[in-house]
Amino acid sequence: MNHFGIAGLQLELNSGDNLELIAREVSFTVQVFPWVKMVVLSELCAYGADMALAESLPSKAYDFYAALAKKHGIYLIAGSLFERKEDKTYNLTLVFNPAGDEVTRYAKMYPFEPYEQGVTPGEEFCVFDIPKVGRFGVSICYDMWFPETTRTLAWMGAEVILHPTMTGTLDRDAELAIARASAVTNQVYFFDINGAGKLGNGRSTIVDPEGKVLHQAGSGREIMPIEVDFAKLRRSRERGLMNLGQPLKSFRDHWRAFPPYQPGAKSEALDALGQLEKPDS
Repeated sequence: MNHFGIAGLQLELNSGDNLELIAREVSFTVQVFPWVKMVVLSELCAYGADMALAESLPSKAYDFYAALAKKHGIYLIAGSLFERKEDKTYNLTLVFNPAGDEVTRYAKMYPFEPYEQGVTPGEEFCVFDIPKVGRFGVSICYDMWFPETTRTLAWMGAEVILHPTMTGTLDRDAELAIARASAVTNQVYFFDINGAGKLGNGRSTIVDPEGKVLHQAGSGREIMPIEVDFAKLRRSRERGLMNLGQPLKSFRDHWRAFPPYQPGAKSEALDALGQLEKPDS
């Protein structure tokens, strides 16, 4: 299958339980756009950023998302939620298939420190396959500020990056630039799906493997259905974007072992920056 429909949902969310709203919007999306086979929600869309609402899985939200995917026969990238596991809390994305089964889960590697306090970083990168379609990678919000995360997903074979985020701050412009750069330097489709309302300032963006912005949302509710063209992606990777640069092949073939990633590597410049903490003056 060369073409695959994915809808990003930028919803007007509140702090607290948004599950009923999510159910209505997903139902609306698949009714209006029956060719959509995957829905991507925004970070922490279920309950917002209140860690007191963290759940041990399986849970109310887990069962809700599984049933929602099964009801509509879609792949569902369930934004994220706070998972309580023993004495730790993770910012977790769940992926369900059209039968309502969990395909995979991903815990955010880079919590937004020093502001996102008390979240344990995840340790595993996340890719999954849809048979006869392609390979997908998952990251969350601040993860994309570290280009190694997206490069690793591409190295693992990801062709589409699904990236729930929850940004309501002044750095959204910078994130739009990062999303576009992440797509073109890794020759992937990049779905950067933000919340709106009380859980984000919107401006979700979807970028193709040659750096073209397929859609950039405004600040309110938007349903963003996009058809991914895997044949175009694979041809671009083979021949080069616009028949020019082939960055994945060049990365693969280069002999350089980058100094920052050598065992025991230290940087006097980075060490001199001081502690990771909120500015107080």
